[in-house]
Amino acid sequence: MKFKVNNKQLLLLAGMVWIVAGANILRIGILTWLTDSQCWLFKAGEATIVFLLFFNLIFRRLYIKHTDRISKKANNNHLLSFFDLKGWIIMLFMITLGVTVRKFQLLPNSFISVFYTGLSTALIITGILFFRKGIS
Repeated sequence: MKFKVNNKQLLLLAGMVWIVAGANILRIGILTWLTDSQCWLFKAGEATIVFLLFFNLIFRRLYIKHTDRISKKANNNHLLSFFDLKGWIIMLFMITLGVTVRKFQLLPNSFISVFYTGLSTALIITGILFFRKGIS
């Protein structure tokens, strides 16, 4: 059975995937944050910097690239075609890297808490942009 969706549905699916991924990473970031005793105000500032870097330098560009690509597609798309092959490979790499770093404790919790919180916020905001584009 093949699931086909139109361009708006594809944008909504992309938004949902980005938001769910961001929420999962945010959960990990917050749980790690709670185990670290470092000054929360300083960590919030660091997380904000991570957010700004990822959102402005990476995710906003990916949003533009993928929404442009999706808008040029026909209205009979595969359910998972909101990413191109390169996008799926990058996502798989990032997930594998994240799991490996946590499983083998390659980075301290103080870094994980700040990095994951900033990264997840950028993912969630990008997902909201996809979602907003899909309902417009």
